[in-house]
Amino acid sequence: MAEKKSGAQIVWESLLREGVEVVFGLPGGATLPIYDALAKYEYPIRHVLVTHEQGAAHMADGYGRATGRVGVCMATSGPGATNLTTGLATAYMDSSPVVAITGQVPTSLLGRDGFQEADIHGVTMTITKHNYLVTDVRALAQVIKEAFYIARTGRPGPVLIDICKDVQQAETEYVYPDEVNLPGYRPTLTAADPDAISRAAHLLNLAERPIILAGHGVIIANAEDELIHLAEKAHIPVATSLLGIGAIPQTHPLSIGWGGMHGEAFTNYALQESDVMLVVGARLDDRLTGAFSTFAPKARIIHLDLDPAELGKNLRIDIPLVGDAKLTLRELIPLVEPNQHTSWMEQIAEWKRDTDRRDLLAQETDDLVPPFIVRQLWHLTDGGNCIVVTDVGQHQMWEAQYFLHVKRRGLFTSGGLGTMGFALPAAIGVQLGRPNETVWVIAGDGGFQMTMGELSTVAKEGLPLKIAIFNNGYLGMVRQWQDVFYNKRYASTALYNPDFVKIADAYGIPATRVTDRAGVATAIRQAQAHNGPFLIDFRVEPFTNVYPMVAPGKSNADMIRRPLPAEVEEE
Repeated sequence: MAEKKSGAQIVWESLLREGVEVVFGLPGGATLPIYDALAKYEYPIRHVLVTHEQGAAHMADGYGRATGRVGVCMATSGPGATNLTTGLATAYMDSSPVVAITGQVPTSLLGRDGFQEADIHGVTMTITKHNYLVTDVRALAQVIKEAFYIARTGRPGPVLIDICKDVQQAETEYVYPDEVNLPGYRPTLTAADPDAISRAAHLLNLAERPIILAGHGVIIANAEDELIHLAEKAHIPVATSLLGIGAIPQTHPLSIGWGGMHGEAFTNYALQESDVMLVVGARLDDRLTGAFSTFAPKARIIHLDLDPAELGKNLRIDIPLVGDAKLTLRELIPLVEPNQHTSWMEQIAEWKRDTDRRDLLAQETDDLVPPFIVRQLWHLTDGGNCIVVTDVGQHQMWEAQYFLHVKRRGLFTSGGLGTMGFALPAAIGVQLGRPNETVWVIAGDGGFQMTMGELSTVAKEGLPLKIAIFNNGYLGMVRQWQDVFYNKRYASTALYNPDFVKIADAYGIPATRVTDRAGVATAIRQAQAHNGPFLIDFRVEPFTNVYPMVAPGKSNADMIRRPLPAEVEEE
């Protein structure tokens, strides 16, 4: 006969069976039985105490992205659970494997507006891959097994388990299932239809201006080697989405950067002028494509994705390929002929030379500007031998433009939801998932303040995060839109910032302030040499804009470019 265990014990026993090593959370009344079981039975799972539940969700997200394993977060009922929702929505939009465990009022109080009751099951229906409300302890082990299976299989995503308090206290015979049986959910990792793959190869073989557009799905599928093999065999340039950065080393001769609203101009030109486009694991959302009706007007599009819902969602697709990226590319490679596209690559190189001229202009100034800092960081980390976690805003775009990523799973950012406050807590999860790596946080002053309380977690856990704040005194990207589209009416975007160096000092974290170009390299070296966490407050020029920029609803061909000196004089 199986041993009887309480629901609280079943939670920890099941997490151990799933190989969980760390949980991010904040206890409360509705999870006290779970936390008491952790203390009483001394389960060998590291619990990381956060200062806000949103941070816990982002930490689990960062851990999941960095390791490929399921990240786990925990919160109490009511406000504890609802505080998770921004992080769960972030994970959902970016396909991150997360399991969130929340406490709930006792079953006898469900629907009675009891203290700290919130229908988190209903709240999270549209921002999780699946969710559960557990009202019977006998179902708990099976639910946990299913939740981890759903979170990590197929297209990954967050799953929430809401457990009533009396369920945590009740006992039942504990048997952890060996497998799951979900009739409505049977994800299989297979290659796409062979006939469709053959037609895709035929199109690529005939193309004169082919291009591969690699998204986050390449990284999730661990299909980087296959992507590079295909590109090299057929001499096809590779562009990426923002979340696809790292699918091919950005120093590779066939890498042509990332496209979209603030992507590289030469990348956007190449996407627009291509005649055949192979899209692998990208959502083709509006920030990447610009106006859907104007994207890649000359191209026949082949779209490979594990999720059939993405195929044709926003654009007309000529050849849909539903399947695993790694397996499908393996089947495609033998059918694609060796080729050279010399004139096409020369044209892209010419567009890139124009971009390089404008990029140099952005850095050749006496002001302390973010592009200069990012490029210095890249050089001083041995050409990008580190992991970068960015927040959302102008600094996010500058990092993607000027830091050349060569490391796999080397950039983590909030793409789909665009969540300010993501960077610091997500980096905590990344650092715990990859403890032997150097992890840099790049954040704006606005987003950093949203979750900077997690400096407490950094200090308590002794994590050696390196934190760079681009402090321009504004909600920078919003100010830029006001500058370009609202006649410089800077309504409610100027910030009243604290002294970030003193804030770091209050947590026992060493920090320094940089106000000019001469201090950049010294500060970065100082941070890298320190064994623990270190914060740098870069006081950057406040009115520097991100270029290029595509206005909402416009074509990617109609980019607002960085002015050259001659163009400035003409104005």
